[in-house]
Amino acid sequence: MKSINEMREVVIAGVGITKWGFYEGMEWYDFGSEAILKALEDAEMEWKDIQAMFHGSCYAGLGSGHQCAKEVGLTGIPIVNVENACSSGSSALRLAYQEVAAEIYDVVLAVGSEKTQRGAIPSKAFRPWELKLGFNLQPANYANDTVVYMKETGATAEDFSRVTVKNRKNAVLNPNARFQKPVTLEEVMNSRMIAKPLHLLHCCPLADGSAAAIVCSRDKLKRKGKAITVAATTLCSAVYGEQYIPADIRKSLKFPPEQGLVELSAKQAYEISGYGPEHMDVVQAYDTMTPSELWDIEALGFCKRGEAPRLLREGVFDINGRIPVNTDGGLMGRGHPMGATALGQIYEIVLQLRGEAGPRQVEGVKIGLAHSMGAGPNSSVTILKT
Repeated sequence: MKSINEMREVVIAGVGITKWGFYEGMEWYDFGSEAILKALEDAEMEWKDIQAMFHGSCYAGLGSGHQCAKEVGLTGIPIVNVENACSSGSSALRLAYQEVAAEIYDVVLAVGSEKTQRGAIPSKAFRPWELKLGFNLQPANYANDTVVYMKETGATAEDFSRVTVKNRKNAVLNPNARFQKPVTLEEVMNSRMIAKPLHLLHCCPLADGSAAAIVCSRDKLKRKGKAITVAATTLCSAVYGEQYIPADIRKSLKFPPEQGLVELSAKQAYEISGYGPEHMDVVQAYDTMTPSELWDIEALGFCKRGEAPRLLREGVFDINGRIPVNTDGGLMGRGHPMGATALGQIYEIVLQLRGEAGPRQVEGVKIGLAHSMGAGPNSSVTILKT
């Protein structure tokens, strides 16, 4: 088996995305095929160039990727369907990357697509007794950890509200985002309570949509211009002692984890790529609930525990700040079609690295990081560079 250093270089040949929102009368394969065609056009490739495909989705059901491919063409390629909660898209990309890096295939497609319902996510990632206790209501789960985070760091509901304000402001600059209107701090704070201390506008909105990326060996690139290299793509599951244990008593345990799954996935990505958080020019952080953007930024190593709220207030995470975070609006502004979300993050990093992000473009971007989380739980980190 080849080591990481012996694997061949993998580059992003093309990317595609749909406008995210709610679309009656359309299914995941409608969004998926649209994203595929856009990625092919972007890569200046044809469907016959694709040698394998991985499709990420949470609720699309049997043969979801096959249904997307059927809308484009049936060529006999292997198609693997990936369900890894909200990291399904990045998991599909990681598998595509591994196929090319290991020289099994030269050109592989990763797609994420989702058709969502209105209302709360119907999570099935819990035992029957946990479901009866209401564990599958994500705002409530996040609210528990938010209370602990507030107690430990002094963060306030206003701090979390500033995440919404920032990301919705960025979404206005993204034509593919679900929301195209900014919100004020007062509007966020006055939105109805969902699970104390989280208000409605602290919770990301669901959406329908798809995103796709084609990866290939450098010699198979057809698109002229700036090539984007996959410097690292990691995936970690939970660390014993960090899940199903109330956060406020974890520290008293005799076996507390030295690092959680977010820290572990980031550490692996930094070691594989040879870069650290200090090298990142732009970041996509997982903001399914606004507090999670702050504690994930900390867990990813961009600042110490409890520092993110202050840095947010100082504008460090703004588009023109020192560490631009969620330049496309994040989950809060772009929307959250679960199986597509992680590839949507990667789409944004690719645009930023190419200098094609338009009014939300960050100056001088050479390397970027995308981080997603999913039930299970799992944590995925992807680092891309020019």
